[in-house]
Amino acid sequence: MGLFRRSAKATTPEVEPQSVPADTPLPSGRARGPFDRADVDKPGPRVDLGAIWLPVLPGLELRMEIEKKTQKVTGVTAALGGSSLQLQAFAAPKSAGIWDEIRTEIAESVARQGGKVDDVPGVFGRELLVHMPATAPDGSPRTRPARFIGVDGPRWFVRGVLAGKAALDKEAAKPLESVFENVVVVRDESPRPPRDLLTLTLPRQKSAGSTDAGDVAPGGVPQAAPPTAADLNPLQRGPEITQIG
Repeated sequence: MGLFRRSAKATTPEVEPQSVPADTPLPSGRARGPFDRADVDKPGPRVDLGAIWLPVLPGLELRMEIEKKTQKVTGVTAALGGSSLQLQAFAAPKSAGIWDEIRTEIAESVARQGGKVDDVPGVFGRELLVHMPATAPDGSPRTRPARFIGVDGPRWFVRGVLAGKAALDKEAAKPLESVFENVVVVRDESPRPPRDLLTLTLPRQKSAGSTDAGDVAPGGVPQAAPPTAADLNPLQRGPEITQIG
């Protein structure tokens, strides 16, 4: 299990920032997202990142995570107002979801690292509220909170990690919960083993750089690292952010 260490910097496509109403009518009649590609006619006000079409909001900042060895995009983080949402999509069996299993694995990983985890009901069903041990800049012990949310779709699973203010503040979490709810997952038709990371791509760009990243797993939990006052994300944030809006 690993964590993202740094991020790639890239320019973004020209997309008009706006919210996507949660009650947007969809052909399939699904009550709420994240949605499958079959549920929507076109991306609309979303950035096309390959396996994930990500809604945009005014002031939303995106950071793409790239594995240095393979140059593969392994995740995307959206940041807004002191909060962040890290997203990854994975292949899943047609007959059953994998979120229940993954929650158990995350909880076990947190316990091994000396953290505390609670399996609680949330906006998208069962979720995990995690507190990872860390050390403050002055050397005193502290914890870093995060919410692990997940949704099983048709042959895919999407995982989100809310950090910063959104981890504990319900009001601060609402904008990024709306982003997660209106994500569209594009699952290709290639045979894939369960938990295989679905392919993400950089948005249209003029240039891009590559940086280090650790191995990715849907049940992965980062190792403890000293947080800063501005960043309590347990998935270590990179320094380079491209702004949308």
